[in-house]
Amino acid sequence: MIDLKLIDELTRKLGDVLPPGVAQAKGELESQFRSVLTGAFERMNLVGREEYEKKCVMLEETRAKLDVLEKRLDDLTAG
Repeated sequence: MIDLKLIDELTRKLGDVLPPGVAQAKGELESQFRSVLTGAFERMNLVGREEYEKKCVMLEETRAKLDVLEKRLDDLTAG
């Protein structure tokens, strides 16, 4: 999920560094910045911290189950 606050902050910062001669077009440029940034982040297929942490927990649980199954298989094949 894209953090819209981050995109708004980046857009504002980009708008703030525009030279004084383009101040009249600042609103339009910020809109274009926002569009470009949103598109770029969407193409990156990023995930949020919360989703990442949930997947890490799920991966740890799966790894623990796999370890148990591997031990059982070793016990069965050892005879």
